[in-house]
Amino acid sequence: MKIFYAVQATGNGHISRAMEILPFLERYGQVDIFLSGANSTLDLDATVKYRSKGLWRHYKDKGGLDYPQIVRNIAPLRITKEVRDLPVEKYDLVLNDFECLTSLACAYKKVPSVNFGHQASFFSPKTPRPAKKEWMGEWILRHYAPASQYIGLHFKSYDDFILPPVIKREILQADPSDRGTITVYLPSFSDATLLHHLSPLRDFQFQVFSKEVSKPERQGNILFIPVSKSGFNKSLINCQAIITGAGFETPAEALYLGKKLMVIPIKGQYEQSCNAAALEKMGVTRVDTLDAGFHSLFYHWMANRKKIVLSLDHSTESIISFLMHNCSGKKKNALDMLYPEFVFN
Repeated sequence: MKIFYAVQATGNGHISRAMEILPFLERYGQVDIFLSGANSTLDLDATVKYRSKGLWRHYKDKGGLDYPQIVRNIAPLRITKEVRDLPVEKYDLVLNDFECLTSLACAYKKVPSVNFGHQASFFSPKTPRPAKKEWMGEWILRHYAPASQYIGLHFKSYDDFILPPVIKREILQADPSDRGTITVYLPSFSDATLLHHLSPLRDFQFQVFSKEVSKPERQGNILFIPVSKSGFNKSLINCQAIITGAGFETPAEALYLGKKLMVIPIKGQYEQSCNAAALEKMGVTRVDTLDAGFHSLFYHWMANRKKIVLSLDHSTESIISFLMHNCSGKKKNALDMLYPEFVFN
């Protein structure tokens, strides 16, 4: 079997997940990777056959998406050429982790595909949303990377085509400890903004993972560290608590390790608002932004001794087995009844 695997590189989560599932996916056939985007700070430890600049995300320095800059970097001629040139028709299975160009290529060439990943879970109305839905956010989740079939990942199995998170082996095998540090991963905020809000909290030691430094730099109670897979895993395993965006992979790993978790959703990214809503239902602390009220929220969060742990009922191997079984047409699942227009003929 020849498998085309499209991985979005507009953040580290998609690449992190791809590195975990790839060894299990390769048991079913030859896997060719298409990497799209350039916002990730992690390298994919695998051969990439096809590569594209994709659609870049750009952030302001205070936690929001820079939409004018995103629009300015759209190149219609390049995108059109790449869509036409992607050889999706030569593969037995096209897996798409919320990647737009692959979706367009499959639609253009009438090739079935599977949207597999966290975003696919939002095709269920049972997946948590914020109290106030955003019509544009809902539209993007449904139309950014449409596919023939959807198999989702989320913190809980909200529907029967939604599986639990894929957790990195280093995290699964870790013996977590508490060395009193607080890990911070907020790539949508500048280092200057984080320094301003964290340095007054002098009783706490922060390890901030930054895109702006090339080597560790200490400023008072804050250690700025370049983003790396091994460095971040070590910090997360040994920290007391973590402050991060309301993404998917990092909050899932933090909860699996039993770490105290605070999430700050990226402004304008509806998926993160949805994740934050799901996490709040689980008891996780959500903060909307870093402002003058952050310090009191921080102290209240640290004083809360409630422990929230994410339990897994599927291994990565069984998740890929479910994926391949349900993509083979051997068995119908509830997705057929929920969204019949998206199921293979």
